[in-house]
Amino acid sequence: MLKKLLISLILFVSPLFSMADQLKINDSAPKTYVVEKGDTLWDISTVFLKQPWFWPKLWRLNPDVENPHLIYPGDVLKLIYDEQGEPMLVLAKSSKAKPSKASYKWSPQVRTKIKSDDAIMVMPLQIIAPFITYDSVFTDTQLESAPYIIGSDLGHKMTTNSFKIYVNSDLDLAKTYAIYRKGEKLFDPMTGESVGFYMHLAGTAQAITTGNMSIKEPATLKVNSVKREIHVGDVVFPVNEGQLLPSYFSMQPAKPTVRGAVIKAISDNREFGKFEVVMVNLGSDKSVGIGDVLSIKRTSPAVLSTPNGPVYQTQASRFSKSFGTDSDYKMPKEDVGKMVIFRVYEKASLGLILQTTKPARLKDSITSPLE
Repeated sequence: MLKKLLISLILFVSPLFSMADQLKINDSAPKTYVVEKGDTLWDISTVFLKQPWFWPKLWRLNPDVENPHLIYPGDVLKLIYDEQGEPMLVLAKSSKAKPSKASYKWSPQVRTKIKSDDAIMVMPLQIIAPFITYDSVFTDTQLESAPYIIGSDLGHKMTTNSFKIYVNSDLDLAKTYAIYRKGEKLFDPMTGESVGFYMHLAGTAQAITTGNMSIKEPATLKVNSVKREIHVGDVVFPVNEGQLLPSYFSMQPAKPTVRGAVIKAISDNREFGKFEVVMVNLGSDKSVGIGDVLSIKRTSPAVLSTPNGPVYQTQASRFSKSFGTDSDYKMPKEDVGKMVIFRVYEKASLGLILQTTKPARLKDSITSPLE
């Protein structure tokens, strides 16, 4: 079984803001807000801010709060302004009981800490964790050089544990390897180029002999977990290689030059909404990083001019379509939602949708929210 990644995915913005980055409060922002179960920091920040990734700039250190990044259902948040007229959000009333300052005593004692798992987060860990730990994306070049299974001690495919497989490579003794099944090939809809193959985790195994390919002796791995049938030809990669994320990482708007599109939903649906994981055709080769916030946009329906007036292209007659282009007008792109990147590959990235005004779709455009 894959090692559990103990990752806290509570995102926060770097405190190093340019003086030009002024907080923009929504006109409809309330003076107080009661935190509800199911809220996320992103949800709450969108209530107050036009730029939700500036959450910590609005949420100042409050002397009444031990950890300003932990709030709970029932807490009352209050929007106030400091002496310079800068907005700030403080905890007006907490649902957690707090001892009075007089109760503290400087004397030797056991340090205790109240643990709670109901703190409000930016995004639910359980939504992202499977996609951090399991499936992956490998480019054609990576697969060309990847070790792969040539057989097993059973002579046929199995879906049970504790059998042995043989790999055409020299591997590290006792190291754990992930076994991947090649899935669909993914293409960049903007260029038509391949961004790699979507890879499904088949299982994990531990190397019990290193192998010696100089004399054609394969490495032996003992399978210790199986998610799906393991086949000859499945590739192996070290567990956690390229998968580890920092405990904390920043949330920031993507660079203004970023342009891309949604190429796959992990659910395989054609439409998707909040807290769904999608893949975009932007990777490390396009300078996209973990924590980048992106806008999801869609071009409004094409319109054609006809003798009877403008009509939507989808409703136009065959005669009108034969003389028209995709649209007789340059229709604007409207904002559909926001997403944040949490895993970056060479030519693609995985992102979590944080909000939508309408269902997002495959081939929707991806841009920086600063555009």
